[in-house]
Amino acid sequence: MSRPSISRRLAFTATAAVGALCLSVLPAAATATPAQIATSKTNGVAYLKSLQAADGSYASAGLSNEWAFSALASAGTAAVDVTPGGDTTKNARSVYRALLATAGWPSAAPVVSDYERATLNAYAAGIDPARVSASRNLIGDIYGYWQTAEPGYFGPSANFNGTVFAALALGGARTQAGTQRVPESLRDSLVTRLRANQHDDGGWNFGKAEGDPAALAATSDIDMTGAAMAALCVSGVANTDTDISRAKAFLKSKLVPGSGAFNAMFGVNTDSNGWAVSGLNACGINPQTGDFLTSAGKTPVDFLIAQQFSPGGGFKYLPGDTTPSAYASIDGLRAVAGGGFTAAPPVPVTSGAPRWAAQSTFASGTATKLALTVDDGAGGLKVCSVAFTPTGTTTTLGAVLDSAATTATPSGCVSGVTPSSGTGTVTAVNGKSNSGSNSWKVSIDGSAFAGAARGKVINAGDTVALRWGA
Repeated sequence: MSRPSISRRLAFTATAAVGALCLSVLPAAATATPAQIATSKTNGVAYLKSLQAADGSYASAGLSNEWAFSALASAGTAAVDVTPGGDTTKNARSVYRALLATAGWPSAAPVVSDYERATLNAYAAGIDPARVSASRNLIGDIYGYWQTAEPGYFGPSANFNGTVFAALALGGARTQAGTQRVPESLRDSLVTRLRANQHDDGGWNFGKAEGDPAALAATSDIDMTGAAMAALCVSGVANTDTDISRAKAFLKSKLVPGSGAFNAMFGVNTDSNGWAVSGLNACGINPQTGDFLTSAGKTPVDFLIAQQFSPGGGFKYLPGDTTPSAYASIDGLRAVAGGGFTAAPPVPVTSGAPRWAAQSTFASGTATKLALTVDDGAGGLKVCSVAFTPTGTTTTLGAVLDSAATTATPSGCVSGVTPSSGTGTVTAVNGKSNSGSNSWKVSIDGSAFAGAARGKVINAGDTVALRWGA
């Protein structure tokens, strides 16, 4: 991916709830007060609202502003409440959802980060990413990029950025009820790869470092360190974990005492600071106390607020800039507001607007996808996107597994199921049979694993996990 960091964001654009730390109540040692943060949020939201196009859109070709949804949600503003000139028919959520449902979106040659970006922002906008429309399941889209030869990577492993954002999307974009939708085995596989790519200095970079001593010894990047530590935390790693502590130490080593900024690879800037603070936020680490309060009494949040124009509300990219940058304003506001790389959608203030927009049933005859994992209980995790065309408003587990045998991406997710028809208990998958107390069980959207039967009802957007064990 290209440099500097602002270009990398463009590459990612072409390319949880995150556990955000609440900054409304801060210890006395913090230098940015709750009142200052509240003012920053109010002004920042006003600026982001000014970026909305007349047709209600934020996403477009080239320099897309759809990351605004993660910042708006972090600041307490629902996307459905953001309208051009008060025209509720063009609210930001509805327009974005319609774009994601378009057959030609994102492009003729999509990459995994297209779907990861959309998942994080759809979730923040109040769109269930697995249920965008009758044909669009963003979680299913991401599953299709699982690397069978390098389990735990999504997309080409050389572009480590794709795996970091897979973890952010799959771990951060929870169900409408707030539970983890993907199984622990998948999150653990991602965590293994995240840990393996941590550099010797405690941070990360956008390219793969695993297995390459020279790459592991290279200086890390502020931005990707924030993203990778957030990816670990939303995947279930505690903020007291050794690798999180190493990442904290790396970030601390890059602090500029006089301003509270992080000295990034290409100098001090708002975007790098925003990503680093969002990483701390996602891990529940206060960026205004302890390791991140400098000897001069400054913090990274101080620096970000100093980058914001008042009363305009936009943030400048570099300290010497005289005009705001859309990207810097998004990254800056999300961080100051306490957000990670996505946030659960706020309750709308628009009368009658639901918190979530989601496809509730399959549309008979409309091709779609489902996300499926098959865990043999012995480390043989298979992950795939199953393409099929439903014949009713629901389907069955048996039908999904049958389709997986022929239409899964990547292939090989399911090679056979016993019984091969009917609605009875699944007794064998991929040649592995039930044995004593060990049997095949199923979980839907993170529910407790229970006995798997071919007749189990599967609804639109369900994330299906099969596991063999007691």
